[in-house]
Amino acid sequence: MTEQNNNHITNNQNKGEEIDLIALFKQLFDNRKKIFKAAGIGIIISLIIGFSLPREYRVEVLLSPESGTNATGSIASLASMFGVSGMSGVNEDALNVTLFPEIIKTTPFLLEMFETPVRTSDDETMTLYEYLDVQSKPWWSVLFPRTIIDNISSLFKEDEMNEDETIDSFKLTKEQSKRIKMLQETISAEIDKKTNITKISVTLQDPLAAALVADSAVVKLQRYITDYRTRKAQEDYDYLTNMTKETEQDYINAQQKYSQFMDANRNVNLQSMKMEAERLQKAASTAYQIYSQMETQRQLARAKVQEAKPIFAVVEPATVPLIPSSPRKMIILIVFVFLAVAIESGWILFGKELWKDFKTEMKKTQR
Repeated sequence: MTEQNNNHITNNQNKGEEIDLIALFKQLFDNRKKIFKAAGIGIIISLIIGFSLPREYRVEVLLSPESGTNATGSIASLASMFGVSGMSGVNEDALNVTLFPEIIKTTPFLLEMFETPVRTSDDETMTLYEYLDVQSKPWWSVLFPRTIIDNISSLFKEDEMNEDETIDSFKLTKEQSKRIKMLQETISAEIDKKTNITKISVTLQDPLAAALVADSAVVKLQRYITDYRTRKAQEDYDYLTNMTKETEQDYINAQQKYSQFMDANRNVNLQSMKMEAERLQKAASTAYQIYSQMETQRQLARAKVQEAKPIFAVVEPATVPLIPSSPRKMIILIVFVFLAVAIESGWILFGKELWKDFKTEMKKTQR
């Protein structure tokens, strides 16, 4: 009997839930005109926002860089050919491709990007620093008090900013820091950990400018990485080049001393002369051996510089986009219509009753 009673109660509860759901749907159906009106308002708001946002074009460049360098091949064989040991490999560089996203956001790299010449679709030419200031903004961005104050103050500081063309990375102005943040949002880099493919993205309001900046960013990043990875090898090569010149001069001086001594004592047949001539000959021979070894080391260091240069294969080059990447008006439309319908439905089902209860409680407390 107890189980039958429990089943009967459960069935009644399920029926009650079904009745409640049906009642809710009926309540929404009865107020469908209000819901349609809310959806219409959502459509209007989405259209206003969608057409107020400036168009932006996104350019993506795919790079396949070398992740490291090891000279077990060409340098090792070259060293063994010259009879030099200890050249079996080159130490791995501290810089890895996973640091590309961080490098492209650093202040020195972005300050170098500011000098990039940009040409727009309207055939206007300017620097990237100047272009970031002429990009359009949505109308509501000037309605905030902070923005209004900044716009008014910029009118009085415009001449001062134009006169100061140099940028000191140690002490940036407020305007320069603002544009660095803008550029950090404009340029980004992502790494595919499986393939080590680097994707560099640039988003600007002009398609031609976006393609030019993306191409320039790739070139500067390649040069930045190449300079970093070859810096130590280049310093070694420069040092060995100077040392080779010094040892070459020492060898020439020793050889000249020996030849001058032999010319001056051509007809002298003394034992002391023979000993001095032998000493000078050995000094010249030793100087030549040192010079020869330094020249070999210099050639190996030169090969190291070439070996340390990373190879960047451009898988997908920069091209001028034809279709804007944002704003996505259809997504904006769907989101605002959904929010408008959800808010109106919530108000119809629960908001009215809660508001009535709140007003009733307020009246009771006032009495």
